[in-house]
Amino acid sequence: MERLLAVVTGGTRGIGRGVAKKLLDEGYDVLVAGTQPESKADEIVAPLLEDGPPGRCEYAKCDISVKDDRDELLSYVSSEFGRLDVLVNNAGVAPVVREDILVMKPESMDRLLDINLKGTFFMCQEAANLMLKLGPSGELKQRIINISSISAYASSTIRGEYCISKAGISMVTKLFADRLAEEGILVFEVRPGIILTDMTAAAKEKYDKLIDEGLTPIRRMGRPGDVADMVYAACTGLLDFTTGQVLNADGGFHLRRF
Repeated sequence: MERLLAVVTGGTRGIGRGVAKKLLDEGYDVLVAGTQPESKADEIVAPLLEDGPPGRCEYAKCDISVKDDRDELLSYVSSEFGRLDVLVNNAGVAPVVREDILVMKPESMDRLLDINLKGTFFMCQEAANLMLKLGPSGELKQRIINISSISAYASSTIRGEYCISKAGISMVTKLFADRLAEEGILVFEVRPGIILTDMTAAAKEKYDKLIDEGLTPIRRMGRPGDVADMVYAACTGLLDFTTGQVLNADGGFHLRRF
């Protein structure tokens, strides 16, 4: 059986790296996309292939907010792999400086919407068109999995632009799930909670205290592997009688509790 191909954007660190490793270990070929220079390809790919079954893993430089980069990435997928089974839209950024929404700069809003929201939207659009052109590999449906955040619905007034960008991803997921269902392409949203990565490491003590005090029913920070497991669950085919579904990788944060 031929190996399926997954493209993981923002796959060089944190959650994206965890997703890439999980899919490789589960038998996928993986094309990792990120903004690191091509000269670092071996440094990025080699650790992903360690301690796992043999597989094909490559790195491609791509800023998802730049159309030429998206076009080049998907052109490479088409010419070198001839298939696209899974797109994991994980690439995203946080504000450079956290500022109250009363003083947040337009430049910060533009940056986050260009990358997190517009970049994700157009990756969905362009990848969906390529999926339709190439067709599915065997009986398994093609799928798009967007990584959002609990910030899609939980207010953080010093990161307003981030919350808005992630809330937008939720609607992007609904729109493409609706449009692509008749084409046989499924779309999911995985919504991480407080995940221990290099982006949250500086605030670990704060989050540990909040969690110990009951912020989440499952009292620990999440790990990239927890999110990767949700992504893989959406890839297995066991969720194929739903689309547009939100998978909460959040320790139960989404529960409304007394």
